[in-house]
This record gives sequence, structure tokens and C-alpha cells, in this order.
Amino acid sequence: MKTKVDLKYVCVLGLLVAAEVVLALPGLTVHTWNLKIGFSFIPIVAAAILYGPVAGGLVGAIGDVITAFLFPVGEYFPGFTATAFLTGVIFGVLLRNKDASVWRVAVSVLASKVILSQCVDTFFISFLYGSPFWPLFVTRLAQTCAMSAVQFAVILLMSKKLLPVLKEHIKI
Repeated sequence: MKTKVDLKYVCVLGLLVAAEVVLALPGLTVHTWNLKIGFSFIPIVAAAILYGPVAGGLVGAIGDVITAFLFPVGEYFPGFTATAFLTGVIFGVLLRNKDASVWRVAVSVLASKVILSQCVDTFFISFLYGSPFWPLFVTRLAQTCAMSAVQFAVILLMSKKLLPVLKEHIKI
């Protein structure tokens, strides 16, 4: 079985990975050993909406690996790359070629932030640094709530205003 790789697809994903890395720069993202607040989710969501779950996952995972090596905060752990990939997959499954309703955006944000970021990433941080899980979980709740609200608003705005223009101009 042959798979045709479209040059435009590869170029757009490469640009989105680059944008994800830039948005994760120190100064644009607050990143400590147990918290991350920033806008590096935007290219992941864009890839997921434009091209689907695999593309969203690839942008998330590749961006995570590059960012981890260029701007390390603690040691590299592949579990975080897996959750970055799954974040893109969630957005792709729930938002690709679908009406980006308030309900769909809310479910995708809650699934990625509550399940992956709050629960799974907190477990990974607890495991890596030997911090007790529940106090760390409580500490990260404020970040999860704040970033959930930010992601919801940004993704809803993106899906209604920005992405239709991009789809028209890059002919997806």
C-alpha cells in the first residue's frame, strides 16, 4: 500500500511545528517544573482542525521534543511527548471537518486539559520528581482552570474566524 505525501501538507505542518516551538519560547510561555502557561497549543489545534488527528498529534509531539531539547525545563520524559501527541489527536477527532460548536470545543478542551494535563501530566511530574501526587494535583488546578478558559476562548475564535480563511487560502 503506497501513501502519497503531499508537499503542501508537509510544509504547512513544518510551519506549524515551528510556530509551536516559537510560542513555547521562554518569555512567551511560563514554564516551571510543575506548571506551563502559554499559547503553544494554537498550532497543534490548527493542525488538528486543518488536517486531522494524526497531524495534530505530530505537531504536538515533534514540537514537544524540539522544545524539550532547545529550552529544557527539567529532564526530557517521553510521557510528556505522548500526552502532547494525544492532545493533538483529541482536537483532531472532535474538531476536524465538524462544526466547531461550543459543545465540541468545550469537550475537546476539557478532555485535553483535565484528563491529559491535570491527571496524566501531574502523575508524570509526581513520578519524575518524587513529589506527592495529591498536593501537586491541587497546586496545578489553578493552571488547569485558567488555561482551560483561555484555550476554550482562543479555539472557539480560531475555528470561527481564522481557520476558515486559512482553509480557503491554502486550499485544503
